[in-house]
Amino acid sequence: MRNIQKMLNKEEILIISDTNERDGMGMEVWKNDKLILEIFTDDSKKTRTITFYEKEIPFEDMERYMIRYKKDLWEFENE
Repeated sequence: MRNIQKMLNKEEILIISDTNERDGMGMEVWKNDKLILEIFTDDSKKTRTITFYEKEIPFEDMERYMIRYKKDLWEFENE
């Protein structure tokens, strides 16, 4: 039963690069094979954005994602 429960709450955090439409790096969060949010650093615009694909994300999860993002991807390229 625990294995099934674990599979139902599967989470993946991917580090992504986009140099076609945007210029930067980001982090995608997938839950149960569904994209729930993206945090992106655009180096050319010097901006950071969050795109939500899921209406509600628990506050504790969002805090964890932000900590991970700040640790791995906060700096702009060429700074």
